[in-house]
Amino acid sequence: MKQVDIVALPGDGIGPEVTSVALDVLKTVCSKYDTELNVTELPFGGTCYEQYGDPVTDEIIDACKKSKVVLLGAVGGPQWDDLSAGKRPEAALLRLRKELGVFANLRPIKVHSALAGASTLKQEVIEGTDFLIVRELTGGVYFGQPRYTSEENGDPFSVDTMRYSRSEVQRVARVAFDAARLRGGRVCSVDKANVLESSRMWRKSIIEVAAEYPDVELSHMLVDNCAMQIIRDPKQFDVMVTGNLFGDILSDAASMLTGSLGMLPSASVGGENGLYEPVHGSAPDIAGKGVANPLAAVASAALLCRYSLQMEEAAQNIENAILKVLESGLRTADLYTKVPGTQLANTIEIAQHLLDLVSDNVVAE
Repeated sequence: MKQVDIVALPGDGIGPEVTSVALDVLKTVCSKYDTELNVTELPFGGTCYEQYGDPVTDEIIDACKKSKVVLLGAVGGPQWDDLSAGKRPEAALLRLRKELGVFANLRPIKVHSALAGASTLKQEVIEGTDFLIVRELTGGVYFGQPRYTSEENGDPFSVDTMRYSRSEVQRVARVAFDAARLRGGRVCSVDKANVLESSRMWRKSIIEVAAEYPDVELSHMLVDNCAMQIIRDPKQFDVMVTGNLFGDILSDAASMLTGSLGMLPSASVGGENGLYEPVHGSAPDIAGKGVANPLAAVASAALLCRYSLQMEEAAQNIENAILKVLESGLRTADLYTKVPGTQLANTIEIAQHLLDLVSDNVVAE
């Protein structure tokens, strides 16, 4: 049996709850394909700060680098909001992405027919939506220098720098174009080139890469228009590629097409490394209550199978199990509506149904 080492970082809030479900599903499916997972669980974010005085330690970073495959829960909580920037849980996440070199974040936005009524948008607008957001992850304003707070004539001010190089843009662009070749053959690059110098560099660099992909159609869209178009006509998109800040905001907005942040997985890839995490936050208000939606974490485990383990059938097995759970009518509170055929379920009930399905070797249809 093949042995694979992965690091699990359950994190804060509901992170441990959803990560536990994802690991159980992942181990069960992988065992069916003669793969045994050796999982090392380590503290991360706020929980790590409580133990070590830092949201992540050098030793934890080294373990993640050695493994090359990381499954993350969520980080953050109000008890750490007043810490300095370098001590906040979110700083650990930024450092981990940078240290692993996972420069491309893949966020699939797919509206399952069973959940088409869960969104606040009209069903006819969102039904059939299926696009991929490719977000640049290790550059832009989140990492640009200089960044500081100072004072001028008694008036405090702060500076953040949005910086992108040609090489940074083009490596994430190739990820998007490669993905489009396996999908609908269309890439929409999102920027703010009418105002920002960094966006003009972004657009020029994207156009240069597009010349390498004559079979892929390229279009451009300003980010404010894109935010509107995601709500107006989401089915127009196939693959969207954009910078760190814009991708962060647009992917969260797009999550509401699916009915809940609790449905969105993500994969962050670069070189041989992969970081897999649900898009949702730590949701401290429901942590420990057993009501968290684990489906985004489980779907992230499917992406782990697809991109890091190169186990496509295992990935489809997990994704089809998620679909069948939704078709069964089981809903956690974030998705539940009082309509015929739906039933309110807690985290454990969803987990058990998933495990029953993958144990029965449910495969993609």
